[in-house]
Amino acid sequence: MNKRVMSLVLMVLAALLIGLLPSVSAQDVFRVAAVAPSATNDLAFSQSMFDALTMIDAEMGDAFEFVFQDGTFVVDDAAVALREWAASGEYDLIIAHGSQYGAIVEELAPEFPETSFAWGTDQNTFGLPNVFAYTAAAGEGGFLNGAMAAMMSKSGIIGVVGPIEVGDAKLYVDGFVAGAAAIRPDVQVQVTYIQSFSDVPLATEAANTFVANGADVLTGTAQMVVGPIAVAKENGIPWFGTQSSQAELAEASGVMFQVYRWDVVLMDMIASIQGGTLGGESYTLTLANGGLQMVMGQHGG
Repeated sequence: MNKRVMSLVLMVLAALLIGLLPSVSAQDVFRVAAVAPSATNDLAFSQSMFDALTMIDAEMGDAFEFVFQDGTFVVDDAAVALREWAASGEYDLIIAHGSQYGAIVEELAPEFPETSFAWGTDQNTFGLPNVFAYTAAAGEGGFLNGAMAAMMSKSGIIGVVGPIEVGDAKLYVDGFVAGAAAIRPDVQVQVTYIQSFSDVPLATEAANTFVANGADVLTGTAQMVVGPIAVAKENGIPWFGTQSSQAELAEASGVMFQVYRWDVVLMDMIASIQGGTLGGESYTLTLANGGLQMVMGQHGG
């Protein structure tokens, strides 16, 4: 067989092969749009959702696309984005990642009944067939962190910097306090809610106050914890975290972190939507279903 004939044969085989290979059409791509209150690298709430969507993207490949609008702490700005996404008809699932967005979802979902919405952390679907709700049983990992913190504390005083006493933040703090008390009934767990999810200077001040009052272990939740983590590092005391792994930032102070794996429930939502069920169900991340994972830091490793 001469070279010219061989080339023609290879071209024909290549054409046939391309025709046989499966391809992903535009209609087959599952599209998600998400809005979150803080940065995708906040080491806390928003990053936990961004990481989950990134993992799903890696798993589904060309069959999945997502857009993520972070830093949308102004609810009115989030409302604009959510409405534009819904009105476009381009997205199979729209995620409002923040309990402050609940009223927006409740208003928009009936206007766009063919679009699925998800929001958290909460369990309320508003009785709407196209709304999913999700939350985290943050008290489970909080209990484990609190128990270990009580064992590590020499002074018997532990400081907890909380944001606002709602949702998974309150669940985590309550679980942490219960875990510490279960190990050492005499331990003093001092809790301060700074009434903000993002005020780093105020969170830093609260952490410094704890240390000045004898606390030798610190924990906290929400994106403002970068301040208390710095305080723990400066004072060489253990830090326990939640929502995302803060091990890299905490360095030698990091002991254990409860990590939210939203991909566990998002994959179920995707399957439901593809099967024709657009909402009406609530999900909870737990240690049992793998939605909550405990990750060790340098101090605890």
